[in-house]
Amino acid sequence: MREWNGDTVTGLTSHAADIRDAKRVQNVVQETNPEWIVLAAAYTDVDGCEGNPDLAFAVNRDGAVNVAVAAKKVGARLVFLSSDYVFDGTKTTPYEIDDARNPQSVYGRTKAEAEIKLLALMPECCIARTSWLFGIGGKCFPDTILKLAASRPALDVVNDQRGCPTYSIDLARAIVQLCRRDASGIVHVTNAGDCSWFEFAQEIVSGAGLATVVRPVSSQQMARPAPRPSYSVLSATRLRALGIEMPSWRNALRRYLEERAKPIR
Repeated sequence: MREWNGDTVTGLTSHAADIRDAKRVQNVVQETNPEWIVLAAAYTDVDGCEGNPDLAFAVNRDGAVNVAVAAKKVGARLVFLSSDYVFDGTKTTPYEIDDARNPQSVYGRTKAEAEIKLLALMPECCIARTSWLFGIGGKCFPDTILKLAASRPALDVVNDQRGCPTYSIDLARAIVQLCRRDASGIVHVTNAGDCSWFEFAQEIVSGAGLATVVRPVSSQQMARPAPRPSYSVLSATRLRALGIEMPSWRNALRRYLEERAKPIR
């Protein structure tokens, strides 16, 4: 909402339009009659999805279908935010847009099934897969690391999962460009470069000028309810073909830290 300039943009909360409510979604879309709909609403608690699969599928898959049906009725285009979790993480080179989906978690399955249903319903829709999202105003990895580092001399961070950190501001700017370029099909949208969570944490602590020691550990040592892909680096080939370049994740992290340090107005 903050990044989109030059067009009339309406932001809807779950109170205004719970995407599980097909009728409500249809009414809201008909009232606003948009050219584009950006579907960023999701149940993104990956571990929570494992324990509550009904809610996860109701929001992430069925809710997405509700929005697509409403979009189709008014002739609106759709951008759907998806995830690196649609992949199994067994590759050692960046995932391309046409690589086979093989999700290993409930969350990943909800996103993969949503993609399949949306492409069948609206072949011209745009599916923007992203990963390791961070930004101001929500729970995210850098915020967690900084809060822990403020009170602990050392932190243990997983070193056997590799992906692409993505700054919410850069993602938002890319989404605007996707709409303006009339993009369709699948596109991977992440900041450039990749790292492990351990390397990401090291950069966060160092960038914040903290002396906290960051120690590498395995995923087994930090077991979580939902399995994570060990490698989920997303290829930017299609994004670049659309003429969109993303800054490096290190550049993005520096800007995030600067934004986070600003006094609250």
